[in-house]
Parts: sequence; structure tokens; C-alpha cells
Amino acid sequence: MTLAAKITLGCIADDYTGASDLANTLTRAGLRTVQTIGVPADDLALPEVDAVVVSLKSRSIEAGLAVTRSRAADKWLRGRGASHVLFKICSTFDSTNAGNIGPVMDALRDDCGEAIVLVTPAFPETGRTVYQGNLFVGSVPLNESPLKDHPLNPMHDSNLVRVLARQGRTKVGLVNLAAVTRGADAVRAQLTELSAKGLGAAIIDAVFDRDLETIGLVAAGHRLSVGASGIGLGLARALVSTGRVSPNVAAAEVGTPVGGPAACLAGSCSQATLQQIANAERVMPVLHLEPEQIVAGGGEAQHALAWARPRLADGPVLIASSATPEAVAAVQARHGRDAAGHAIEQAMADIAEGLVQSGVRRLVVAGGETSGAVVDRLKIPGFLVGAEIAAGVPVLRAVGANEGGMLLALKSGNFGGPEFFSDALGLMR
Repeated sequence: MTLAAKITLGCIADDYTGASDLANTLTRAGLRTVQTIGVPADDLALPEVDAVVVSLKSRSIEAGLAVTRSRAADKWLRGRGASHVLFKICSTFDSTNAGNIGPVMDALRDDCGEAIVLVTPAFPETGRTVYQGNLFVGSVPLNESPLKDHPLNPMHDSNLVRVLARQGRTKVGLVNLAAVTRGADAVRAQLTELSAKGLGAAIIDAVFDRDLETIGLVAAGHRLSVGASGIGLGLARALVSTGRVSPNVAAAEVGTPVGGPAACLAGSCSQATLQQIANAERVMPVLHLEPEQIVAGGGEAQHALAWARPRLADGPVLIASSATPEAVAAVQARHGRDAAGHAIEQAMADIAEGLVQSGVRRLVVAGGETSGAVVDRLKIPGFLVGAEIAAGVPVLRAVGANEGGMLLALKSGNFGGPEFFSDALGLMR
């Protein structure tokens, strides 16, 4: 890939929907941003940009593989001028005691020689705040939120200092809200104290948007940070306010309308997505797949395509493998968590491939793992970032040899309002 100028901010996202969330946030803050799928090929031509978000599907894979892929992305970004790299994680800190946040952070910290790394998943705009090192989802601690029932990475501890310390070899401390409210110099002083004590990472509190701006100013002076799109917002504002990039007030142009058939796929089992599916049933045909049948090899993908094809000419359709946490748990108990998840993801990818072969050029996908499987199957190398559908979810125009006429929306499970599917299709012309 040849860029017209060196990039200023490099980002490595551990899933595709999170990458879209971050790319959307950076674009809104004035940075010209492109999202790529994996480390870009040298022949992928993209316009001049301020930031590149490299999307990896590394959140729930084996930790060693996640480290290898993240290091390759980091090397590519720094080789094109990125003085700061943000390792973008989920705003609910999705991970297990084995990783992958800690192992990846450790490796990237070693590679860039950073003494101490700021870490926060806070993003107040989406209801994610951190206070005294504890992550809150809305008004409840993480371990009391629906994330305690996440099918891949159930979160049972809201104290992120403990969570991160269990994952890696770096000692972890806390920069509390009192320091953040005193400003950037107070945060820098506390980081210096923690580093002098041998700590290599610090969870930092953030409750309000202004806290992100303080964090961004401090993080921009380091070579590495870890967090959700909130810290990306802080970094972008810092880069603009300090003159390191010139703000681009217009969102990236996603080009002319593509028209043609449209479809929605839902694999997330979050409460938000389940409600969005229920609301969509009022305005479009919806097919509910049986997770048990998918995992058992019952031909659900072929059934879904046979159902969808004759309906596409009349308007959008929605195909959902989503189920309640109880139903998902039962399938996992019978077939194993990893086997069940993989089978469902691949079935949804089969359906996406078949829909595109049938002429679909506008595709909305709900669920991080589902989005990753779909984009991988369609072999889309990257996206230009367009209008915002909902907080953290933009319209994306695929770039590459054969996909330039395709629009997508990739949604994390908990994102979007009650009418998300209709809202997305309304902006994807």
C-alpha cells in the first residue's frame, strides 16, 4: 500500500466492529481515517490519511497468535511513520484470565520501549466509565451487567487493575479520577511515580468526555496506549489541538449510491441486538435460525439462502442466529464453546457469501465475531469511513479490486438504538 504521506496515528483493533467504531470516532474528530482488514497488502492503494486502523480478528484466539498478528500490524504502522500506536480493545474489556489484552500489551510495550502504558476502556458517550479502576456499564459494575453472560468472554470482575494483572507479566497500577481532574501534568506526575516503582501499565479513570481529552494529551506523548474508542477520541483531539494534524471537518466520502438488494445478518446474543431484531420484524422479513441445528450440521445456511433469495427483490431481509444467553449456554454445553461459536460464525459467513453472489451490495452485520467471519469470507481488504449510523457505527465502503461498489455496517452487539437495522439501511443507499 502506498500512502501519499506518513500517517500520524496508528491503531490495531482486536476485532472488526471495534475497528469500525474507532475509525468512526477518529473521523468525527477530524482525522482522515481508513480501516484495513489485516495488515494491508502493498498494492492496496488508499488516499492520504492521518490515521490507519488495522483490523484484526484477535480478541478470542490463542494468545500467542494474537501477539504475532498484533506485532506485525505494529511494525507495519510504525514503518509508515506512526509515532503513537493505540491497541484498540472492547469498551467492556472482553478477555479472559489468559488474555488477550495483557499479552498483546506486553509484547507491544517491549517492541516500542515504552516505560509505562495508559490503559482505559472508558467511553462515556456509550455508557462505559471507569472509576477507582472499576469499569461500569451504564450504572452497574461490569460483573453485574449482561457481559457476565458473554458467550465467549464472560466478565466476572469489574476491577480492571486485577483483570489486567492476571493476564500478563506487567505490574499494573491506577491513575485515579482525582489526578485526572487536576489535569495532564498531574497525570504525568503520577505515571512517573508508578514507573519508578516498577509498574509498566496504569488503568486510568474516566467518567466524563473532558477526562478523555486529558488522557489523550498525556497518551500522545507516549508511543503506546491501550483502550477503547474513548481514548482514540482523546488522542485525536490532542493531535488536532497541538497542531500535529490539521482537522478535516468533512466525513470521508463513501461515493455514489450502490442501490440493489440489501440484507441484514445478526449473530450477537446481546440484549440490545435481540431487541433490535424484534423491532425489525415490524418492517422486514426475519428468519430465525436454530443454533442447535447450525452446530449439528442441519443445513441452516442453505435453508436461509433459499428463504432469502426470492424475497430480496421486494426489500431488505434479516437473518438471525442470535439467541438468549440460556439457549447459547445449552448449545455450548452440548458441543463445546469454541466448536459452537466457530460453527455459527462460519454458517453466517456462508450466508453472507451466498447473499453477495445473489446480488446483495448493502449488508448490515450485528456482532463482532460474526462481522469478522463475514468480512474474512468476502475477502474485503479495507474500508473508507462514511456517515455515522449510531454512536460507534459508521457506513463503510469496501475498497479493493472487486468490492468498491459495496456498503457495509459492522455493529458490536451492544451498540445502536432500538431501530438500528432500519436506521442503517436508511443511510446505505
